[in-house]
This record gives sequence, C-alpha cells and structure tokens, in this order.
Amino acid sequence: MPGLVLSSAHGECLGPFILRLGAGASRWADGCGPVWPRPPGTADWSEKAGPAPCCWVGVRSFLSPLLAWIIFKAAFALVSEDTKKEVKQSKNLEKGGISRKSDVDLKGIVFVIQSQSNSFHAKRAEQLKQSILKQAANLTQELPRVLLLHQMSKQEGAWTILPLLPHFSVTYSRNSSWIFFCEEETRIQIPELLETLRRYDPSKEWFLGKALHDEESTIIHHYAFSENPTVFKYPDFAAGWALSIPLVNKLTKRLRSESLKSDFTIDLKHEIALYIWDKGDGRPLTSVPEFCTDAVNASCATTFHSFLPLCGHPVKKEDIFFAVKTCKKFHGDRIPIVKQTWAGQASLIEYYSDHAESSIPTVDLGIPNTDRGHCGKTFAILERFLNHSHDKIAWLVIVDDDTLIRMVFSREAIRRLLASKCRCYSNDAPDDMVLGMCFSGLGIPVTHSPLFHQARPVDYPRDYLSHQIPISFHKHWNIDPVKVYFTWLAPGEEDKARQETQKGFKEEL
Repeated sequence: MPGLVLSSAHGECLGPFILRLGAGASRWADGCGPVWPRPPGTADWSEKAGPAPCCWVGVRSFLSPLLAWIIFKAAFALVSEDTKKEVKQSKNLEKGGISRKSDVDLKGIVFVIQSQSNSFHAKRAEQLKQSILKQAANLTQELPRVLLLHQMSKQEGAWTILPLLPHFSVTYSRNSSWIFFCEEETRIQIPELLETLRRYDPSKEWFLGKALHDEESTIIHHYAFSENPTVFKYPDFAAGWALSIPLVNKLTKRLRSESLKSDFTIDLKHEIALYIWDKGDGRPLTSVPEFCTDAVNASCATTFHSFLPLCGHPVKKEDIFFAVKTCKKFHGDRIPIVKQTWAGQASLIEYYSDHAESSIPTVDLGIPNTDRGHCGKTFAILERFLNHSHDKIAWLVIVDDDTLIRMVFSREAIRRLLASKCRCYSNDAPDDMVLGMCFSGLGIPVTHSPLFHQARPVDYPRDYLSHQIPISFHKHWNIDPVKVYFTWLAPGEEDKARQETQKGFKEEL
C-alpha cells in the first residue's frame, strides 16, 4: 500500500540514492516468504550520497504524497492508561534517589543528538544544537557540550549508541553527571530539563525516559515477555532519554568484558533497554513525566514535532516506477489487496514473479522463488529497470506483495551498484543485507526513518504511534490489510487541512 514523496531544495536529487525502509527492516519481509512471520534480520533504509543539498525521501502507503509534500495521517493522542500510571508513580520521589534536589547545571549535561549524515537531517540536528546553546546563553550558564551522532560515525555501529558508551565514560565521566539523548525533532526546554534532572541523584545509576511497553508480544521484539508484555518498559527516543554517568561507567565495564552478542539491530530503543536491564540484574527504565512527546502540560521539558519535512517540490508520480515482488502462490490473495488499496494511484507499476500470468499481468524474471532472502529477484529487478524500457524514469520503488514499501533507489544509485562487482552470493541471500553491504562499500550512506514500520500497527505501542505520521506497515498476518490501509494510510479530506498547517513550519526549516 505504498506511496512516495521525493524532493530536494532544487526539485531533484542529483546524487546516487538508495533507501532502505523500515525501523529495522526484516530480512524476512520479502514477498513470497513464508506466510508465518520469521525472525527479522537487518537494519535500516538507506539514502543518497550526492550534491543535492536537501533531499528527504519518505514513502507512504498511498501516492498522494507524490503530489503534495506534507500529506500525512493525523497523529491521534492515545496515551495508554498503563503509561499514565507509570508516569504518576514516577512523580513519587524514591527514597535515597530523588528525595533531594541535586546540584546539576548545564555543564554537567552532555547532549547527544541522534543525527544522520544526510544533508537535511544534519541541518535539522544543527538547528537543535543551536537552540540548546542559545537557551544556555540566555540562562547565562556555561555552554554545554552538544554532540551530533553522525559526526561520531568513525566508531563502528555508533548509531546503536552502546558502542559509544566507553568513549563517553572516558571523556566525560570526570566533569559530567548526565548523557542526554534526543532526536533531531525533539524540542527541549532547558530550564525545565534542568529542574527535572535535579530531582535525581546523579551519584546513582539512572536510566530515564518516557516509558513505552508492548501491549502484546511481538515479533519485532522476539516475543519477549510473552506472558505479560506490559511489564517491560523502554524509552520513546522522541521524548529524549538520559543515562547518569555512574550507569554509563557500569555499562562500559560490561562492554569491555563481554562483546555485544547481536550483529544487527531491529528496534534500538527496546534493545538498549534490554541491555541495560540485563535480565533483571541491571537498571530498569524510570518513567519521567516531564519527558513528553505532546505538550500535555507546562511542566514538559521535552516535546516532539510530528510533521513531514518541507524540502522543495514533490517528484511527479510519472517519474517513479513501482516494482512489486510476488510469486505464483500469492497471485490470488496478495495481489488483489495491492490493487484494492494503493496500486491505482501509481502511474507506473509492474508485478514481478516466478510465473507469467496475463490476467494480472506478471513478469517472469526467470529467477526461481525462494522461501526467504530473495536477493536474486531483487537484483533482477534492478537490472531490468536500468537496462530496459525505463531509461527516463528517475526513481525505482521495490515493494513486497504483503508490505507497504521496502526500498527506493535513484537511477544513479542503481547504475553505480550494477557497475560494481557486488552481487548476491545466492538467490535466497537476504537482499536487504547484501544491498546494505554493497552500498556501504560504494560510500552511499544509510538514513533511517522511524515512520517506516516493518510490522503491523498492533505490534507497536499506541503511545508510540500517536505522535507519528505513519508512512508504512508490513505483513498481512492475522489482520485485515485493507482495513489497516484505510485506517492508517489512505488519503482523506483532512490531508488538505494539514497541508496548510504545515506551511507554518517553513520558516523554521
């Protein structure tokens, strides 16, 4: 049920471009995989490397965003009762921990903005950095240290945070009390943040954040806490989250004594919380009511901006080619859903299969179907797009027959990929991981968006989705995919009103 919004400050992206979609996309997400979900396996969506100064690409499960940059689903303010209770409980000061106000000033806080190297995202992060420094100057306090995560990328896996903790421990433990993390669209009220952190004794181990929890066990968390998923809390990065230096030091000792066990990340916020919790031997998340995503009250130290970026004129839908990956066994049940939802809004679309069927129609790529990976099929699509009848089309979107969007490529990215020696090592290799390695070797960076979801809406906390403009979801398992489309993703009359609302953000950008 996809759609795509592409633009740059000059109306086009000049450099090579590759998107890897999903908040930790599943290597099992491909069309013609098993009907039952399998463990997910890889990371992000990738974006462009090139001269265009601003190029944000979002893919949504309908094509109206292709014609209007700021069409999005209204975020509904659903806050779970359990989360409210958790917040209320955290108001009660814990004995010995936050029974007295500590003497914390800005020089004791290291701000880490979870930024990305793409020019648009880097600019947004820099604007947040300047806002923090300006507020500090207005308070006539010593300026804090503000770090941009993408500038620390020499450390392998820096975006996953944990590999950076030893650096933070060595560099900042002597003169700092807190490491405060936030996203580039997090809005911080420095006086309120200082007041909030002063409630917590910085000599103790603290893991602070806005608490989320699963409402049912989910594949993206490997069905953790299946007997009662609500018991485990993890932070909403959009609201900001903080580690006290004593906890950073403790985690550093553990990292030095035992290496991280996983070589891929699916849901970073959940995995960080699991690592810190350490099977009950570590520190659980403490819910902080002042860490907000919606400005629910005047005491909020943080809020979050939920809007799609304004980055120039949208790309015309005639410049985007959609390739749907399917196979014979799913022609009858999945393809009709694609056609019933988003396909009618696509100007250029083809269905690629292991069997030619004129009634759809499908194109037989000559690649046998595999239960997983589908790398051979993906590369066959790339070859066909580059070398056959689509020479004037700038963008390729690859979609699974049961997902909403997977990968978006510029023609230049495909050209550079196919000109290289990088290929699948087998037809059933995980195409997302192979592509990630190939583009990494070509110097085309990865950009992540939490708005692309690798699972169903029911697999995410309501409070997490409430401040999002969802672009995509994945999997038809145990849901009505048509209902999901029209509930979350289909364009409506309210989109026009939201376009006008978003114009107010242009000056900020």
